[in-house]
Amino acid sequence: MLQDLLSNLGPWSWLILGIVLLGAELAAPGVFLIWIGAAAIVVGALSLLLWNVAFWSWQLQFLVFAILAIAFAVAGRRFYSRNATSDEPNLNRRGKSLIGRTATLHEPISEGRGRIRLDDTWWPVMGPDLPAGTRVKVVSAEGRDLRVEVA
Repeated sequence: MLQDLLSNLGPWSWLILGIVLLGAELAAPGVFLIWIGAAAIVVGALSLLLWNVAFWSWQLQFLVFAILAIAFAVAGRRFYSRNATSDEPNLNRRGKSLIGRTATLHEPISEGRGRIRLDDTWWPVMGPDLPAGTRVKVVSAEGRDLRVEVA
């Protein structure tokens, strides 16, 4: 029964599956189902052309679908990762986004360690020994620690 169902799947079944997957991508975006949906649509188009050909069995259709889905996903990932530029490259790197800012030392830097306040956050700093109240400039970020120098 299952084999009859699979062997009688027409090209429209692939096209409908592709449209459903593209619709699912719209409902839950993640840029993944679009590639599987595109593979189903391509297999549906090939099925329209090759439906009466003896070698175009359901097993070959599923194999072509699997290969195309993987190929489209890999190609899409490479395409989008190559074009991934941002107007805010340091958005999730808070320490890096502070480079160049100036602040006043809240605690003196003694033995290379101290603290500053930037916006509403206290940051541990590293640098030359300086008294509290000195204006410093953030020159780099190393993890949570900021490296500073006299502004």
